[in-house]
Amino acid sequence: MPRPPSAMRRQILGSALRLFAEHGFKGTSLHDIAVEARCSKASLLYHFAGKDAILTELLTPPAESLSAMVEELSVLEGGRAVEPAVTGYVGLAMRFHLEVKIIFAELPDMLGHPVLAVIPRAVDQLAAALAGRSEEPGARVRAQMVIGGVAVTVAADVDVEPDTMRAELVQGALRTLGHQTG
Repeated sequence: MPRPPSAMRRQILGSALRLFAEHGFKGTSLHDIAVEARCSKASLLYHFAGKDAILTELLTPPAESLSAMVEELSVLEGGRAVEPAVTGYVGLAMRFHLEVKIIFAELPDMLGHPVLAVIPRAVDQLAAALAGRSEEPGARVRAQMVIGGVAVTVAADVDVEPDTMRAELVQGALRTLGHQTG
């Protein structure tokens, strides 16, 4: 059971997020996190049972947010789902860009993580929304291109202002999907 939030706990999570994004989950030790967070390893272990517990806490919000978003999209029919799916997905990817980077850096291992068990189904649902609920192969391929392209772009540390990045990702995704904004 997670402990209540504290300044030290937030510091540890922030440090771990930066280190995991820069060096990967496997390339970061508890010692590295403790040094970055300016705490002792004992203090770190007081707040978290270990490195996996830190990763679980970091990945839970993006996984839950993606699930919630696809649930909201599930009530939209056909092409009405495309634009909200694009803007929602781009927003999530940008909000959780470091978490996306961590997941992509060690994708096979990360997708096996229990907190991310919801991801494959949620991505399938997102792809359906992006494709406008179409079964047409081209629409499904373009939807997968958007999912991958947005994720890779936000994980790449492109030096662009966030508002510009968001606008370009949304417009590029909509063009890729052949969806007219309106």
